Amino acid sequence: MTSKPLIAITGASSGIGEATARAFSAAGHPLLLMARRLDRLEALGLPNAVLKKVDVRDRAAIADAVRDAEALHGPVDMMFANAGIARLGDIAKQPPEEWDEMIDINAKGVMNSVHAVLNGMIARKTGTLMMMSSIAGRKVYPDHTVYCGTKYFVHAISESLRAYLAPHDVRVIVLSPGIIDTEVLDHVKDETTLANYKANKAAIGGGISADIVAQLILDAYQLPQRAIVQEIVITPTRQTY
Repeated sequence: MTSKPLIAITGASSGIGEATARAFSAAGHPLLLMARRLDRLEALGLPNAVLKKVDVRDRAAIADAVRDAEALHGPVDMMFANAGIARLGDIAKQPPEEWDEMIDINAKGVMNSVHAVLNGMIARKTGTLMMMSSIAGRKVYPDHTVYCGTKYFVHAISESLRAYLAPHDVRVIVLSPGIIDTEVLDHVKDETTLANYKANKAAIGGGISADIVAQLILDAYQLPQRAIVQEIVITPTRQTY
């Protein structure tokens, strides 16, 4: 068992999840990395990392992964509920199956991740829940209807959880990025929406690196447990919408 506490990350195979895994590993933490693409987790080559092929829609799989990692490295001290998907599109034309996927992963998946560690953190009177939302959880955008709904959900349940967990000294931090260089566009099937997104991104000079976001997460986590950054909102300087 290593001296620093265990950090769990869902959606750790790319983007902000991958960057955060690298940042916490460099800071000396053991990791529980969960994603659907196990090969991508293995390619990271990070030390003291428990790698699990997990779909966050599977509540039992997350719980099993947490149990196995905690047996090796002690209790999860931060759960980064990062896994998410963006199926952006015209709401009148979008297949409802895409709504289901976003709701199941972005909303239910976040709750499944929280559920796996919640009672342990309460019992230990310490811990941090890092909740992946979006700037789209603070304002609405064209063709983001259900996606925005799932991210507003994350904000709402995070506010409730923060109040509930504060007496137990457990922190709840909401992460609300704007345009970051990740694989998010890979999930957009609506060609018009995709073209508009790319045009908006180009107009502000592109997104920013996921490494920048990861460093902010690490900085917020490393504050004394009695101090909390309640929400991290980060965008490119030119992104004003």
